[in-house]
This record gives sequence, C-alpha cells and structure tokens, in this order.
Amino acid sequence: MTGLAPITFVEPRSYPSYAADAPALDSYGRRIDYLRVSLTDRCNMRCVYCMPAVGMKFLPRPELLTNEELVTVLRAAAAAGFRKIRLTGGEPMLRYEIVELVRAIKSIPGIEHIAMTTNALRLGKLAGPLKEAGLDRVNISIDSLDPQKFRQITRGGSLDDVWAGVRAADEVGLRPIKLNAVVVRGMNDDEVIRLAALTTEHPWEFRFIEVMPLTGVAGLAEEGVISTAELVARISAHFGPLEPYGQDPSDPARRYRIPGAPGKLGFISAVTDPFCATCNRMRLTAEGRLHLCLLRDDELDLRAAVRSGAGQDEIEQLIRHAVYVKPWGHGLPEGVLPTLRGMSQLGG
Repeated sequence: MTGLAPITFVEPRSYPSYAADAPALDSYGRRIDYLRVSLTDRCNMRCVYCMPAVGMKFLPRPELLTNEELVTVLRAAAAAGFRKIRLTGGEPMLRYEIVELVRAIKSIPGIEHIAMTTNALRLGKLAGPLKEAGLDRVNISIDSLDPQKFRQITRGGSLDDVWAGVRAADEVGLRPIKLNAVVVRGMNDDEVIRLAALTTEHPWEFRFIEVMPLTGVAGLAEEGVISTAELVARISAHFGPLEPYGQDPSDPARRYRIPGAPGKLGFISAVTDPFCATCNRMRLTAEGRLHLCLLRDDELDLRAAVRSGAGQDEIEQLIRHAVYVKPWGHGLPEGVLPTLRGMSQLGG
C-alpha cells in the first residue's frame, strides 16, 4: 500500500503483521515517535487563523474518546514506539478531568515526555496541578502584545489571562516555555520585532508560524503567508544578524538567537519551507481518528476499533500499519488542499 483514503476500522487480520517491540518506521524509513493528541475540538477562543467566525459544529461528547478509551489507544501507541505526547485541542484544558488524564498518560510505560499546546486562559489555575500530575512543559499561543488587537485576533481573548498563565507556568517549572505566534500579513506582522524582543528579556523560545490553508481559513492563508526568509530579514535588520542555534532534525522550527539574548527564536514554515523529510509525527483527533499528515485528509478510525472490542495488540498493529503508509508529505505544491478538518479539529 502507498496511502490511505479516509477509512474506518476493519478486522486487524486483514492488515500485514508488523514486528512488535520495534520502532515504528514508515515506508520511507522515518521513525515516527511523536503523537499530537487533540483532546477536544472546542475552544474558548475563536482565532481568525484557526476557526471561521460562524458555522462551527462541535462534536457531541459521546463521539469523543473517553479518558479510558484514550489511555487504551495511547498504551498501544507507546507499544508501537511513540515516546512523546503533545496534548492539543481546540483548547486541551477544556477537557474534563484534564489533570487526572495527564496523570494516567504519564504512567504509561514508554511515554517519556508530555507537552501541551494551550491558549493559557486556564493555565494560571491549572499550571501547578498539571505539573504535579506529570506535564513536562507548555507551548502558549500569543499572537499580539496589544490587548485590543489580541482580542480582535482571538475574537474575545484576554491578554492579561494569557500572561497570568505564562507566569504560572514559569513559576512551577513547566519549562522550557515556548511562545507561538501565527504571523499573518496585515494582521500582526507589524509586531514581529516586539515579539522577537521577548527573547532578549526572558529565556523563552518564541516561535513564528506560517498560517496554513486548512478548512475554514484557506482564504486568509492564501493572502497572509509571510515567509521565514522575510521574517528573518526583518528581525536581523533590527537586531543584527541572527545566530543559528542547534537544530534537532525532527524539530520543524529553524532555530536562531538574537546576539546576546537569553532566549531563542524559531521559525516554522510548513508552506514555504516544508520539513517533510524529517517528519516524526502523527495526530490523533478527539474522536479517535489517527491523522497521518497535517495537510492531507488520510485517517484511520481507532475509535471504531476500540468500541468493537479490539485489544491492545490489535490496536498496536493498526497504528503500525498507519505509520507505515504515512504519506511522504503534503500536496500543497501540487495544489492538493485538505478538506476534512480545520486547525481546531487537529491541534496543529
């Protein structure tokens, strides 16, 4: 097999058998060991690059994986070689019993690291309990340092609440803290220098992310993409030439540092400078579909497997099969756009 259309569960015996206790490799030899897990498609913001202003339909709760079902899937994923889990959404801290869920995931043999991408609106209260439960660190979205513009971009979010979350995360040790901004031309690109300057004051990593053409915001993406080359040129013109910083081959960010700064800069360019050759990740949607590539529609329905009574070994084989047929990369250069899901349904 060379690829998957969006498919549902079939009997595991109809799939090839993959060796247990071995790293999960795709057909291109990439080791896939990083799973981004969407806990909910709901969010307490409505960011313009993530959701349309109206028309969102959220999943009924019975369609979501229960915490018990999710832990079952993650035990199988760990057995298949996944080592790093990132909890995403929507907004992951809207998930019921989030602290207990983090504790349960941390106890799974083989899981070495749990991170979370959050808008931080609830992090001020939950940073301590989440750290105690086993959360290792957080990425926090902050697209503007101007409170009014922040409200406009997020359609109602409070910048003060986000900063309270950042401070709480720093105080309890959810480090290294990474801050994310989706940069859109004409929306917040005039703040690039101010955002980058945060790394001259704090030992944080600030990441600039290209807006991506997902369902509901494709028009914004087409008009608003700013390349990494342009961002680096702007920042260098202000601070001087940026210093390249050590690069993890599986990290999608190109990393630099402003000379003398305690923090770092990262640039994630899925559109203009894709990193498919070193991709090590897959995504699990809140309703239990294994999504093979962010910018493609290929999926495998694991919820159906769990609710059909499949055991951990069978689910592990399904996951290994999905890993093996993972596409090489997205189809944007050929004009292939994803149509099934928006960003809030995938967790980025």
